[in-house]
Amino acid sequence: MAGPVRELLGDRRFASLLVSRGISVYGSSLGPVALAFGILGLPHATPTRLSVVEAANLLPMLLFILLGGVIADRRSRMRLLVVAESVSGVAWAGIAVLIGVRHAPTLALVALAFVAGCGIAILAPTMSGVVPELVPADKLQSGNAVLRITINGSRVLGLASAGVLVAYAGAGWALGVDAATYAISAVLLFSTGPGAAVVAATTPLLADLRAGAREFFSRQWLWVIVAVASFMVAVSEASVGVLGPIVAKEHYGGARAWSAIAVAGAVGTIAGSGLALRLKPRRPLLVASVAGFGLGAPMLALGLPLPLAGPVIAAFAAGVAVDVFGVLWDTTMQREIAPDMLSRVSAYDWLGSIGLAPIGLVAAGPLATAFGARHAELGCAGVTVLASALALLSPQVRQLRAPDEPPRKQPGPTGVGQAEEV
Repeated sequence: MAGPVRELLGDRRFASLLVSRGISVYGSSLGPVALAFGILGLPHATPTRLSVVEAANLLPMLLFILLGGVIADRRSRMRLLVVAESVSGVAWAGIAVLIGVRHAPTLALVALAFVAGCGIAILAPTMSGVVPELVPADKLQSGNAVLRITINGSRVLGLASAGVLVAYAGAGWALGVDAATYAISAVLLFSTGPGAAVVAATTPLLADLRAGAREFFSRQWLWVIVAVASFMVAVSEASVGVLGPIVAKEHYGGARAWSAIAVAGAVGTIAGSGLALRLKPRRPLLVASVAGFGLGAPMLALGLPLPLAGPVIAAFAAGVAVDVFGVLWDTTMQREIAPDMLSRVSAYDWLGSIGLAPIGLVAAGPLATAFGARHAELGCAGVTVLASALALLSPQVRQLRAPDEPPRKQPGPTGVGQAEEV
């Protein structure tokens, strides 16, 4: 596997993408921790207020991600990434100022979080189509794994920095660093050029949306996994965005403890990406779905009266599971979906996956108030286990096979390459 990785890193454009994503993710990893404790530290703060702001950040994904997918199939994807990073950077800079001066009206936070979410709605489906533009088909799994290792390594650094910055410099400064990294990433992406040539669209936008829907619903494995993911993402957002920080504040001492849990999860994703770099499962979606059970581990640990080591270890295990799932899922989509449809289908994937997330975020605050954050975490863990089990009921999820690899060559007795039996 070292050879393909070296080839990928030797490609200037792919290397630039890695660096820009790493810088951006480093900053954005500060954002959730700083935002959560920044809002909870405001006068008269409530869990419900945090829930509403977090939900506003996700709402544009529901409203605009399908449009983002169509645009990404019609326009330069590299240039769209520049737009996405720029929009997010401006919005997070505004949030940083409001939190920093400790005068942050809920309406203003909601509006800026919504704008930041618009950047995500552009970036998410666009990224799905960028990797196949830069990586040969036989190296897609390696490319996805290397990208995730870079992203997850940056996430570890960002989360490790978050607790220190919030504790000693304040949430406003941490959010300011987040905003600055978006700007740096945008500059790096712009310097790589416009990307692959785009064939001019000859069909109406709505026709493209319908074509993407037909492609999406024609594959049982695709819509089943996305339907199951909608419930898993909803409880995950509730746990990470609201319930987890509350449990950390009430039982583990606050931002530094939550940062330790988050760092453990991010380290786990690096391990998961490294594992996925070596995995060659014949049935990738079966393996990915089994890995999904691990997502509920930190929710269970946070729901039980365990010492801090319990949630930390559970978060690491969940991180491994999440990235094994992620690499196998991304690679399967990129192999099975035509390149000119990939961003649109990815947009339907994103829309379905996050469709219930705002409900989870909005409900998390009131549930924490009514039943306690720990009891709510136990409920989230139960939903995760049930959803993972339901995915395995689909025959296509269990049976979809990866394409056969071409036989490797080795020198024969006369120096002529011979196919190695596999």
